[in-house]
Amino acid sequence: MNYHRVGDPNGTLFDWELWSASEESFDAQMSYLAQNYDIVGPDDLEEIRRGQRGRHVMITFDDGYRDNYELAFPILKQHHTTATFFLTTGYLDHPSLAWWDEIAWMVRTSDRTGIDQAPCLSSEMTFDEPGRCRAIHQLLSIYKQLPHDETEQFLDSLADAAGTGRAPANLARDQWMTWEMAREMHCEGMSLGGHTVSHPVLARHEPARQEQEISQCKQRIEDQIGASISVFAYPVGSRTAFDRQTQSLLSKHGFEAAFSFYGGYNAWDDWSPYDLRRVPIEQATTLAEFRALLSTPQVFAR
Repeated sequence: MNYHRVGDPNGTLFDWELWSASEESFDAQMSYLAQNYDIVGPDDLEEIRRGQRGRHVMITFDDGYRDNYELAFPILKQHHTTATFFLTTGYLDHPSLAWWDEIAWMVRTSDRTGIDQAPCLSSEMTFDEPGRCRAIHQLLSIYKQLPHDETEQFLDSLADAAGTGRAPANLARDQWMTWEMAREMHCEGMSLGGHTVSHPVLARHEPARQEQEISQCKQRIEDQIGASISVFAYPVGSRTAFDRQTQSLLSKHGFEAAFSFYGGYNAWDDWSPYDLRRVPIEQATTLAEFRALLSTPQVFAR
């Protein structure tokens, strides 16, 4: 299963959909898992593939947001559980707003009633409150489909159309965990994995850029924690966010498994190590739904 952020998104100017659970919900979910499931990590994947583990679940987090350390990490320790955190190394090295948060920030801080002139827009977007949420969702979808050499132009044009300019760097000051935090989590039994340097949609890039994102991310994490890593999570994680070239490069650089993000579950007799599926946990997921998801993934993990 996969999380991104833990906490309360109310009042945020960033992408609300990144919040997977409140502290209270996350605590209840971890309590249930600790009492009923075998919590596994990267080192257990081979046994899982061979069908040698019972009722198990792997908890993962993407990106490296600071609330993973400040809120989720203490809850995980309290329940004697572990999780795997996939880090976007560039955000730890040089904190800046991620493109999805910057798009949300532009839409939410714009004082205009909407935009009708920006690249790739097929119709006008209105900025009343429901309209802002729709606009963010649509703009994120557009961004994910862009060729890599058009993404910065798209953000610049959107900043002009919204009248906000690009987001100031200081907005990201407390957004991401630090390497010191990551090392502490690793020393306390949490696993770390790669999530590229800058969180691009890898399949939109030529092989050389894909390799750079993969290899430099792996090297940076290993240098910082003094240990090797073997797992990776694809940025965005949809079926079209990675390709065979991506998978080949992961194998070349010593990654033994990679995780997608389009739903589904992993049966031991249908194992694809470079396309291990994860189910997203969302803010609206009730504990009853959470339990159902785990008990019958064939039905609910779709």
